[in-house]
Amino acid sequence: MTDCIPRIADLVGFAPGEGGASLARGIALADEPGIGAQTIPGYLAELVARHGPAEAVVLNAGGARIAWSYDDLGARAAEVARALIATGHGKGERVGLLMTNRPEFLSGLFGIALAGGVAVALSTFSTPGELAYLLEASAVSTLLFEARVAKTDFAAMLVDLEPAIATARAGALRSLRFPFLTRLVALDAVAPGGVAGAPHRVDTGGAIEGWEAFVGHGRDVAQALVEARRATVVPGDPGGIFFSSGTTGNPKGIVHEQRSFAIQWWRWPRVFAMREPVRAWTGNGFFWSGNVSMVVGSALSTGGTVVLQRFFEPDEALRLIAGERVSFANGRPHQWARLRSAAGWAAADLSSLRHATYNELLRDHPGFSSDWHLPMSFGTTETMSICTSLSADYPPEAYQGSFGVPLPGNTLKIVDPETRAILPVGAIGETCIKGPTLMSGYLGKTSEQCFDAEGFYATGDGGSLDAQGRYFWAGRLTDMIKTGGANVAPEEIDRLVANWPGVKRCQTVGVADALLGEKVVTCIVPVDGHAIDTAALGEFLKSRLASFKQPRRILVCSEADFALTGNEKIKSAAIRALAERRLAGAAD
Repeated sequence: MTDCIPRIADLVGFAPGEGGASLARGIALADEPGIGAQTIPGYLAELVARHGPAEAVVLNAGGARIAWSYDDLGARAAEVARALIATGHGKGERVGLLMTNRPEFLSGLFGIALAGGVAVALSTFSTPGELAYLLEASAVSTLLFEARVAKTDFAAMLVDLEPAIATARAGALRSLRFPFLTRLVALDAVAPGGVAGAPHRVDTGGAIEGWEAFVGHGRDVAQALVEARRATVVPGDPGGIFFSSGTTGNPKGIVHEQRSFAIQWWRWPRVFAMREPVRAWTGNGFFWSGNVSMVVGSALSTGGTVVLQRFFEPDEALRLIAGERVSFANGRPHQWARLRSAAGWAAADLSSLRHATYNELLRDHPGFSSDWHLPMSFGTTETMSICTSLSADYPPEAYQGSFGVPLPGNTLKIVDPETRAILPVGAIGETCIKGPTLMSGYLGKTSEQCFDAEGFYATGDGGSLDAQGRYFWAGRLTDMIKTGGANVAPEEIDRLVANWPGVKRCQTVGVADALLGEKVVTCIVPVDGHAIDTAALGEFLKSRLASFKQPRRILVCSEADFALTGNEKIKSAAIRALAERRLAGAAD
């Protein structure tokens, strides 16, 4: 570790070793370098002032390339704000964003905040029933949506959900099912010959108006009024709402303050050790808090560029990485598996990549030479992405397998899941967190239903702290496997399995066993065209895992076997049931 990197002890205001209890506090938020304005519109204003004419956002799709400068992004956000003001939106009013990764998502997100509103991010994977629930739960008054996403016609879906949309006037919907929704604004589809234009314009009518008609409402609103609205926005105001994946029951609406967005946007370049303008690519939706936090922050806070892919497709991703000279790629292990199986993989130009999540999965490409490592971090949607980390400057030996220390302003404690008492250093219990990026609550829930008496959020994740305040994640408490009296974290096994050539998805579960209580079973989905040698994989795991952690079975499954939520998260309960069916009657 070089002398310029702070000692771990200097990052923790109170470490467990001082009292023996598993309680650790990060340094004060005021002492964190690089934190600017703590509101969404304040963040944008600082960026525009610093980087005005530089390229901020790019959408390169279907043979057309749209590029917005920071000045353009500021102007387009103000355009949305003026339209919202003109159509009567007041302070704290909720506006839905249902669209893929397009420049309009960002102008909408910033514009809603400029007008004093609250952006609500809605999943483009939503089925009709799911979308109906999201609209009901979020109580948005205006919905900005993409009319068609792949094979999904959202305009038709909305009319099916509420037939009055077809006949009501624009801005005058009166719905008993969605009593707060009055205005629907449709974006044109992205066409092969262009990004937003003929011949693929959405048919508007009834309560649905087009994007240009919507922004046209604000042409007579003075910019001074937009600035007056911006001046009223403070860090503690609600800034946005995200919905959890809903692995059990309906998804929860997670409300974040303005400062949650801004702090994390400013923070990412420091955590990632990014010191030059970053061209950040993503093919994952901005309705995921981690994605809009990580990609926007790493790009815009460095004066770089957000390179958009509307949704992930491997050959298109390789084209964008090469053509747009992407330096940071944010993807997941199963997406990198798809990249490696794409027709253009071997010939792809990855020479611009300096940073990539899970980049160990890309290192077999001859053109990828970065030695950057993703700093292990812990976080949830409720904490607007990470709440513990060190940074990419620290070598692996500083982490010691941990997920870092509480980030500035955060306090973390480990409690007994039943008694709620704080556990001693080293003991595994439930991870509880509070801090400046923690949600203000769940929609429809009281504070007592969201936080304990001291204001901590109980994450449902198992973990422990060491004497230096480093956090060691042990997986979801509900997913922990108890085998032969020992606890096994599925994530530890899955991280190894995900690196095995040809593995697209994996999930380790515990299956009931008369002798062990539960036995460890790993289920995998191979990349199309790849055969997995399960015996060789088993030998690989034996060399890296304690004997009680080694899978007793490795099952090869199909993509259809794996049950996913709308956020592409695996439903472990469904995989456990699948494994039980597959193993029924099989001999040990």
